[in-house]
Amino acid sequence: MRTHPPEFSELAERQQQIVSRTQLLASGFDDMYLYRQTRRALWQRVLPATYALVTGVLTDEQRRISAALYAGDQAQLTGLAALTWYGFRQSPRTDDVQLIVPHHARRRSAGYAVISRALALDGRARATPLYPVCSPARAVVDAARDLRQLRPVRAIVAEAVQRGYADLTSLDEEIRRARRSRTALIRRAFAEVAAGTRSAPEAELRECLADSDVLAEIHWNPRLVGADGAALPTPDGYLADAAVALEVDSQEYHFRPGDWTRTLDRHNELSRYGILVLHFTPAQIRREPRRVRRIVAEAYESRRGFGATARVRLAPPRV
Repeated sequence: MRTHPPEFSELAERQQQIVSRTQLLASGFDDMYLYRQTRRALWQRVLPATYALVTGVLTDEQRRISAALYAGDQAQLTGLAALTWYGFRQSPRTDDVQLIVPHHARRRSAGYAVISRALALDGRARATPLYPVCSPARAVVDAARDLRQLRPVRAIVAEAVQRGYADLTSLDEEIRRARRSRTALIRRAFAEVAAGTRSAPEAELRECLADSDVLAEIHWNPRLVGADGAALPTPDGYLADAAVALEVDSQEYHFRPGDWTRTLDRHNELSRYGILVLHFTPAQIRREPRRVRRIVAEAYESRRGFGATARVRLAPPRV
């Protein structure tokens, strides 16, 4: 049984048992040895000139490492693969690993390594020991350009801002950099977030209620203050002249008992000041938009004018 040189073992350990053909040859192995190892199913060739020194399904990190080794030293991880690396919760899952390379590079996509040539790499990419990762703003825009539905684009844009991965300025810069190339969906999602939308389900609720000929102006994410000067919880939407609050309850935020308790506390605090709180799930908004619109309209009509006597006022938005 052949013993690996210590330097090679350290390299393989650092790269989670993923190595390139160039690295193998530099460590004293030849192509015939590589062929025998893969033929015996001791190693596997996962991408052109890229090997895993283990068998079985690769982890997400092993896929990223192998794709980066294949793409070359200047490649930067981006798109959905980068969002997964950052820990986005709402990012769609994919087996592909997207990378950008300089425009003059000749490397092409192969297997799960999806490579795009870029006129400019990301100057704000984060350096890691094994590969650079595009900034969250660049990764969000690159991911959105490959998505075909508005819902997941809304989700990743809202999460980027809500969880502090990227601010509106950096997102706007990246959208402008991409110009008009497949950016219609992210431009729409960005406009919604810039207008105050905090999540994709909230954007869908806005869309659901936008065509109502019954409802008055809905204040989205308003600052509410009680007559006693107390700051109240901020609902997703608020109909001031009827004192009706709208809340989108995503399952994501109710996994732990404490999450549900906080939701009840918010509900009770608003109710204490005479506000009717209506709760909707993202599934209800998507599957039963007419029913949601009818419930809100009926609640509004039954309480129209009540807001004038409620012990609540709208506070100016924070600048």
